[in-house]
Amino acid sequence: MSSSTPSSVQSGLPAALGAYLIWGFLPLYLILVQSVPAVEFVAWRIVWTLPLCLLIVTVRRQWPEISAALRSPRVLAILAVSAVLIALNWLTYVWAIQHGHVFAASLGYYINPLVNVLLGTALLGEKLSRRQWVAVALAACGIALLVAGALTTLWISLTLALSFSIYGLLRKQVQVGALPGLTIESAILLVPALATTAWFAQTPQGSSFGGDWRLSLLIVLGGVATALPLWMFATAARRMSYSTLGFVQYLAPSIVFVLGLTVFHKPLEPVQLACFILIWSAIAIFVWDLWSRSRAEKPAAL
Repeated sequence: MSSSTPSSVQSGLPAALGAYLIWGFLPLYLILVQSVPAVEFVAWRIVWTLPLCLLIVTVRRQWPEISAALRSPRVLAILAVSAVLIALNWLTYVWAIQHGHVFAASLGYYINPLVNVLLGTALLGEKLSRRQWVAVALAACGIALLVAGALTTLWISLTLALSFSIYGLLRKQVQVGALPGLTIESAILLVPALATTAWFAQTPQGSSFGGDWRLSLLIVLGGVATALPLWMFATAARRMSYSTLGFVQYLAPSIVFVLGLTVFHKPLEPVQLACFILIWSAIAIFVWDLWSRSRAEKPAAL
């Protein structure tokens, strides 16, 4: 697959921007539910995501697509793996925010596009220009700095980056729509999620759901905060090249970075600052290259 054309980028761009804006501001929502243990909260996210997906599938009359996917062992196997990956991603992210590792979470999604580029070129046959390879090299240098100076939280960043990159790659490979795929993933995770919520209900602390109506409502809203951006992301992943999608994704960690400084008031370590500078430089080069190629292609299209 070659680099995406301007038309394909434009068709997937609104969905990508919507997903990454929601994910960028997600820590503000997680502040409101920080009393809920990370494992229990992720379980409730799954429980409340499925009904929303089923409702939208019914309104959009997409049940035949779900039925077709359920009859394909290959599609079910891929969606089972992608379901586990997205659950791992959610759990790591929620735990990181709850424990104050905001910059580590942000850096994870800064690393994610580099992994996307490597997967796109190695497995999907996507090609990068010379300037884009320079951007990749700068981002790699930033990651190398993290390896050298931020080992204690590096596992958070790498887990987030790898789990979400492979999730997106798998979703790009299956012939199932964004929403039907998410519905099946949520159904696959439902039994483990219900078992988890039942276990928490038996603990001395009890379930976080059902006691306080405000907290319970916020937990239910977790289904919306989960389903909507994932639906948008899966839509964008099917319409844009994986490499380009990866660099658009820098919007979300940039928002999280600003929130870490202004809302969470977390100190920024020198090694983290150096990493951010290198990756921001990579973003600038990548965007410049896309803009230059877009301008060069316009006269040919006239």
